[in-house]
Amino acid sequence: MDRRSFLKTSATGTAALAAASLLPGCASSCKDTKAASDVAINISFQEGTAPGATLAEKLDFMESLGVNGFELNGRGLAGRVKEISEALSGRSIKVSAICAGFEGFILAEDPQVKQLFDTTMREIIVAAGQLGSTGVIMVPAFNGQLPCKPHTMDTRNYLCEELHALGEFAKENGTTVILEPLNRAEAFYMRLVADAAAIARDADSEGVKAMGDFWHMKEETSDFGALMSAGKKYLQHVHIASRGTRQMPGENGELDNYVEGFRALKMIGYDKYVSFECGMSGEDRATIVTNAVNLIRQQWEEA
Repeated sequence: MDRRSFLKTSATGTAALAAASLLPGCASSCKDTKAASDVAINISFQEGTAPGATLAEKLDFMESLGVNGFELNGRGLAGRVKEISEALSGRSIKVSAICAGFEGFILAEDPQVKQLFDTTMREIIVAAGQLGSTGVIMVPAFNGQLPCKPHTMDTRNYLCEELHALGEFAKENGTTVILEPLNRAEAFYMRLVADAAAIARDADSEGVKAMGDFWHMKEETSDFGALMSAGKKYLQHVHIASRGTRQMPGENGELDNYVEGFRALKMIGYDKYVSFECGMSGEDRATIVTNAVNLIRQQWEEA
């Protein structure tokens, strides 16, 4: 290699490292990374994923597959703490994230709608802490939630201030608030994992984190870049589904490739959950779910 080529290559590498250092989770990712082969995947199911007529039957099926996380819906969760705690007693399954369930939304212009969000979100956070959950998933605003604060820097500053208070409350209860970026068909605000991680960083609370969702991440430049942009410091949860129709992983054939995203998770030493959030097109739920879990584990090994 001649001197000009060497200098060009060196400059490119230095620029890439400098740019990466500006990402919200980069410093922690680089410092905390352990050997990728040592990182195990923790698979989680939402309540409707596993077959079974009762909660006990669903949990039995999950344990038979080695699924060790259970993602609950937040609606009415406070009244289910005893039921869930007893159902999980003595099992290898823990509560992963809580999927929303609150009313109202945090960027509402209407004070009553905002107050409804504050009240119901805090109720879910308390219940999540009692169950040992990794956090409560929230979206600042969906496209259809109106009237909504405009997408301005003032709104972002407001959001960070509100999240700081919410995150501190979550931390006091032993859990977190997890920001979920969505694709543009579902949300105008916060559509990239890096955006969610940056907002979590600027909220300045250990109780505010971010997540990635392989379905929504189809708008990212790459799965690898999206998840690395959050890093271990901010990445608290991951959703997975088939990449064409949001069904079970594997139902869309070759489209359902998660290897690059898994490689990022392994590189940062991700130790939280990869949770199924998807429908199903077939009728044999037990077989389809089993095949999906096997596919995920196979691709995790490939990563």
